[in-house]
Amino acid sequence: MADPTTYRPAPGSIPDAPGVYRFRDESGRVIYVGKAKSLRSRVNSYFADLWSLHPRTQQLVTTAAAVDWVTVRTEVEALQLEYAWIKEYDPRFNVKYRDDKSYPYLAVTLNEEYPRLQVMRGAKRKGVRYFGPYSHAWAIRETLDLLLRVFPARTCSAGVFKRAAQIGRPCLLGDIGKCAAPCVGRVDAAEHRQIVDDFCDFMAGRADPLVRRLEREMQAASEALEFERAARLRDDLAAVRRALEKQAVVLPDGTDADVLAFADDELEAAVQLFHVRGGRVRGQRGWVVEKTEPLSTGDLVHHFCRQIYGEATEVPRELLVPELPADADALTDWLAERRGARVRLRTPQRGDKRALLETVARNAAESLTHHKLRRAGDLTARSRALDEIAEALGLATGPLRIECYDVSQIQGTDVVASMVVFEDGLPRKSEYRRFMVRGEDKDDVAALSEVLRRRFSRYLAAAVGAGNADGDDAGRVQLEILTGNGDPAEETAEAGGERPGLDPETGRPRKFAYPPQLVVVDGGEPQANAAAAVLAELGITEVAVCGLAKRLEEVWLPGQEWPVILPRQSEGLYLLQRIRDEAHRFAIAFHRQRRSKRMTSSALDSVPGLGEVRRKALLREFGSVKKLAAASAEEIAQVPGVGPRTAAAIVAALNPPG
Repeated sequence: MADPTTYRPAPGSIPDAPGVYRFRDESGRVIYVGKAKSLRSRVNSYFADLWSLHPRTQQLVTTAAAVDWVTVRTEVEALQLEYAWIKEYDPRFNVKYRDDKSYPYLAVTLNEEYPRLQVMRGAKRKGVRYFGPYSHAWAIRETLDLLLRVFPARTCSAGVFKRAAQIGRPCLLGDIGKCAAPCVGRVDAAEHRQIVDDFCDFMAGRADPLVRRLEREMQAASEALEFERAARLRDDLAAVRRALEKQAVVLPDGTDADVLAFADDELEAAVQLFHVRGGRVRGQRGWVVEKTEPLSTGDLVHHFCRQIYGEATEVPRELLVPELPADADALTDWLAERRGARVRLRTPQRGDKRALLETVARNAAESLTHHKLRRAGDLTARSRALDEIAEALGLATGPLRIECYDVSQIQGTDVVASMVVFEDGLPRKSEYRRFMVRGEDKDDVAALSEVLRRRFSRYLAAAVGAGNADGDDAGRVQLEILTGNGDPAEETAEAGGERPGLDPETGRPRKFAYPPQLVVVDGGEPQANAAAAVLAELGITEVAVCGLAKRLEEVWLPGQEWPVILPRQSEGLYLLQRIRDEAHRFAIAFHRQRRSKRMTSSALDSVPGLGEVRRKALLREFGSVKKLAAASAEEIAQVPGVGPRTAAAIVAALNPPG
């Protein structure tokens, strides 16, 4: 591991100008390329305190052995040079978009004497016009099958075309009218190219002229009593309309645009791109990318445009994005140079384009979820994840049962906590638990300590076969349990009551009787130390504890000065992150439920003239109904909109006599 201070540039040696910089490893190989409006500010940011950097950035600066740069005149020149260097060096630390599948295109070989319509994948070829991409090859063939009766262009390979010309007999498509049969001279090259040009116009979105022409010709044939020709034109018109129905209209103004949206977490980002031509969605693509450094949505837009449109043969007229990057003007100019015409880069705020952007964003979120679930469902990946966790935490074996705890509250009110259980790397939702934390003004650490004490007291009670779940001094404990069918049920344990670890009917251990091999808490060093202190207080030594901090995805062990940094592509880190996120989701859902119940059902409902707006204002001012009940009428009357008479009614409602 290299020390960044050994190759840090001397103070003042970095120019304060636009440019592109390169990090190199010990062998001189370029491992990262970046651009900056100010080289001095950007490059110096890599040499901050090592532990304040993003884990991936830490890995970059400790792998590198040198950094150099080149200054340019403008940001556009910097963008061009950055793109050229990334293509030349293929640096390992730069963002790389990995397409989640290979997308087919409908290609028209305009560079041939008799152009051919076909399905193509892979690199784009010069002289070939592409339409798409499409989600599936069968979708292209289905569309072609509908349109060949209207545009009977050649679809056969060069060998089939040559053989038909030699024997003087067309293939089956020529016999059934789905090919103009240029191979046997039924149409010449000019006539066949006109058919192909009409097809390209239709696929480019200019369908209305064709529909109107077919309607006119059908009407004229009918008036001339040419009923067979009119019927054939009718069928052609129906085929065109069916092809149009397969491409839903999403924008009424005939917009040509690409719509881009992201969904990301600390480790990865999923991107979805919809191609809209003539107001219709012509294709969709998706990628999953590893985040190599802390990236905002604007940064992701910059990286995506530089990489994807740098290689694309077609740059759209308009690009709709969720957030503009910091170098939006330079990026727009660069895209315009590649397109050879003006490009508009913007974030829609309302209307149909905003609604379409939100639809693409939902697709991106589903894509990221599917990607993570696909990894979680892989038995080999789960086994590797458990082994990596065991190695990182110093466990003898992989933790087959992991419990994760999270606390949710708003300024000490409606404090709740969640416990989620993963066994063999998969969630066991029947064993999830939700806790209501008693008392006001408890911080996360205190609430976490209480919940862990209650949970493991139950475990000890079940293990020894006697005693109270929460100890004699804990009083009444209320616990919400998510049952197997998903319905919440409440279980209450009284001091000196039944043995809480055993089912009173069957005598079998309840779910709390089974200990985990690992307890994960949502948080950093304070939360991990608090959890370990509770287990030590209860005399439990066989359960390991760690905390997972959100900001840098660091794994904290109790009593350790520095966190454990798992590799960004570690299966173990993916599993810990998924468990933590599930506990957070479960806690947030319960907190919202409790808060909604408190806001919609309270003694304030009976106060005449006190509507929802003023109820919310009172709770926002005092924090809870309990604190509001302790306030005087004069204090309550200070809240805007609440007069002395209403304040007196509130005090009377919250403090009934007797």
